[in-house]
Amino acid sequence: MNIAIYYVLAVVAGVLAGALITYLFGKFPDKWLQDYGVTPEDPDYRPSKRMRPFPEGLIAAAFCVACYCVTVYFCRVDYIEHFRPMHLAVILLVIPALMLVMMADKLNRIIPDQFSIYIAACGVLSIAADFFEGSVWFTPDAKWWMPILNKVIASVVGGGVIWLIGFLSITFLGREGMGMGDMRLLFATGLITGCYGLIVLMYVSIFSAILFAVPLLIRKRRRIAAEKKRIAESEDPRAEKLKIQREKAAIHFAEDPDYMAFGPFLALGCAVFAIMEPFFFEKMVMTMNLFGVYF
Repeated sequence: MNIAIYYVLAVVAGVLAGALITYLFGKFPDKWLQDYGVTPEDPDYRPSKRMRPFPEGLIAAAFCVACYCVTVYFCRVDYIEHFRPMHLAVILLVIPALMLVMMADKLNRIIPDQFSIYIAACGVLSIAADFFEGSVWFTPDAKWWMPILNKVIASVVGGGVIWLIGFLSITFLGREGMGMGDMRLLFATGLITGCYGLIVLMYVSIFSAILFAVPLLIRKRRRIAAEKKRIAESEDPRAEKLKIQREKAAIHFAEDPDYMAFGPFLALGCAVFAIMEPFFFEKMVMTMNLFGVYF
């Protein structure tokens, strides 16, 4: 088949996926997109935000189109020409779910457990794909349980690290460091990436988060400077300071301008590895061989 056809199909699939998740996001129960235990009767209840056709729907479609096109570029030989339908199905199914995670965490500061369960189901399909169709990371003569163990260990280690960060943050700092939603998400994505991919996922997540954190920090410093100026120029600095504190207290946690959700970056890291897995395999093997490490 002409390679152009693959890209056309990727674009069509991406547009349809973007439209589908925009529609579904508007149909999910409100409680899915609320913090745990929050009900409409709570005094600080805020109706969950939904994806709109623009800009969220357009962003979702563009993301899915980009991911599917990148899949064609990097996975054409390993997954398409050497046809591996189960591996392709994992990518096709998980990319929209990862986009839903990004939108839910960005709009409502929550990663619904239902999303993580679905991604974990894609992870189980990924394990089955490695078992029946073979994994690029293991030779055909590798023990049958090695690809499975690779995914399971990554899942447990990834989720365990996030849990440990959250535990230490609450214990020693008295505040939440990483949410349980992030832990469940990384547990689920570990079933897709495996141990090698977990390295890529964390690298992409942390690096991309830093890129977003820098302008956020600059904006925070400017806002603090503006608040200090507002207090200093006020006729009653104490009253003005209390007013600013009340304004901050009235902000819903999902609207906090200083909060940066980490879930979208974890989802991005998983997506990058899933659509470029053969490329990362090639580069990692080259690096390992360079240092005399073989597997």
